[in-house]
Amino acid sequence: MKRPWAHIPRVAIVGGGPGGLFTAHMLERHASRPFEATVFEASDRLGGKLVTASFQSLDAPYEAGAAELYDNSPVDEDPLRELVAELGLPTVSMNGGAVWLDGERVSTLEDLRRRGGPSALRAFEAFDRAAHGWMGTRQFYDSDLPESFTDERTPALFAQWLERIGDPFTRRYVERLIHSDLAAEPHQTNLRYGLQNYLMNDPAYMRLYAIEGGNERIVHELVRRQRASVQLGCALESVRTSAQGRVRLTLRSPHGPLEREFEHVVLALSHDHLAQVRFEGEPLRSELQRHIAHYDHPAHYLRISLLFSHAPWRGAFEESFGISERFGGACLYDESARRPQAPYGVLGWLLGGDSAREHAARSDAELIELALDALPSEFAGARGAFLEGRVHRWIGAVNALPGGRVPEPLERRHLPCGRSGPSLHIVGDYLYDSTLNGVLESAHYVAQALGARLEQGGEFFHANTPSFDSAQRGNTSLRIS
Repeated sequence: MKRPWAHIPRVAIVGGGPGGLFTAHMLERHASRPFEATVFEASDRLGGKLVTASFQSLDAPYEAGAAELYDNSPVDEDPLRELVAELGLPTVSMNGGAVWLDGERVSTLEDLRRRGGPSALRAFEAFDRAAHGWMGTRQFYDSDLPESFTDERTPALFAQWLERIGDPFTRRYVERLIHSDLAAEPHQTNLRYGLQNYLMNDPAYMRLYAIEGGNERIVHELVRRQRASVQLGCALESVRTSAQGRVRLTLRSPHGPLEREFEHVVLALSHDHLAQVRFEGEPLRSELQRHIAHYDHPAHYLRISLLFSHAPWRGAFEESFGISERFGGACLYDESARRPQAPYGVLGWLLGGDSAREHAARSDAELIELALDALPSEFAGARGAFLEGRVHRWIGAVNALPGGRVPEPLERRHLPCGRSGPSLHIVGDYLYDSTLNGVLESAHYVAQALGARLEQGGEFFHANTPSFDSAQRGNTSLRIS
C-alpha cells in the first residue's frame, strides 16, 4: 500500500551543468516519495563544462570544454562508464603519450635515453618506481577519501617531489607531461593530486575515452530523460533561511528579481560562482564562508581549437593527443582522429595553469597565431590548410587542490550546515578530483542523502538517519545501473 503524502516538497537545483543534471537524474531514483524539482541555470544553455561546439566554416565539431572522460574500470566499478552505457552513448577510446621537447618527439624510454642520456633514463625510472610505490591503483581510485592515505609521510607540495629528480632533462620532461592536466603549477598543488595526474598515463590506473559525436551528448540525453522543470537565465544572488526552516533563494531572472522558497536546495555551482553568492544570516553565512575558503584554490584552462581543410599530419602522428613543451606544457589533441572518415582536420590546444591565465588576456586572433606557430614540425603543411580558429577561456573554473589541502568527510563536504541545519546541499567536482567522474560521485552522494530526507517527510534528518559516509565504492548503493 502506497503511503499517502499530504505535501509535495519542492527541490531547487541551482546550476545546470553536469553536477545539477546528474543530481536531478539520480534523485528520481533515490526519492521514494513525490517531489517537485526545478533546475535554475544562469546562462542560456545547459551543460556547463560539457560543450561540443562547431566551426562556422564547416560543420566540424570540437570539444570546447571537457576533452575526455576517465575510465576507472581497470581498478573498480566505474559509475560514469555505467551511466554512459545506460544513456546508450557509443564511445571512442583515446590514446597518447608523446612529449615534444626542443621540437623532437619523446615517445619511448629509448627516446628519453637518446635525448637525455643514460642519467635521464635512470632518473625517470627512479621517479616512476617511487610514484607507483607511493600510490597504488587502489589509492589512486580512493584518493579523494580522507581515510585512503595521508600526505604526512612526504612533502606536501608536488613541486618538492619534482625537485628530487636530479636530472634536469627528466625533470623538464615530467613537468611538461602533466602540466595541462594539473591546470596549475606544481607548487600550487599537493603530492596526491600531482601523482594522480602523472599516473593517469598508465593504463593500469585509468584509460581515456570520449563520446562519439561529442561529449555534450551526455547533456542532451540527461535532459531528454529528466522530469524537472528548467529555468534558464536565472542567476542565484542570495540564500537565506526562512522562519519555517525552508531555504529562500533570490535570483536574477530575465523578467526581473525572483524570490522562491524551497524545502530542499542543491547548489551545483562551480567554486568561483559559489563564491559570488551572498549567504545571509548565521550560521549559514559563516559555514559557507568556511566551505568556500577550504576549496579556494583556483586553476585555469584555455582551449584553442583549429580547423584545417584536411589533416596533413596523418601518417606522421596517429595518436589522439600528445604533449608539447610550448605554453609551459600543453596538450595537443587531434580531435579529428575521433572521426577518421571526416575529410577535415581539427587540432585542439589545452593550456593550463599560469600559462592559461596569462594568455587569456590576449585576443583570439593572437592566440590562434601563437597556436599555429607552436605546432610541431611533424605537422608541417598544416598552416597552409588552416581555415578557422576558436578560443574558449576557462579561467578559475577548475581546482588546483580538489578536496582541499586536507580532505573532509563526505558529509562535511556536501552538507556545510550539517544534518540539523537547513536542507542545503553542495555538489561540485572540486569536492573530489575536478573530473566528471568526481562530480557524478558528488551528485550521487547528495541524491542519496536528499532521497532519505524526502522519505522521512520532514525538513530535517531524524536521529536515526544512516551516515552516508559509510557508503564505499564498489557497493551496490553506488552503482548507476
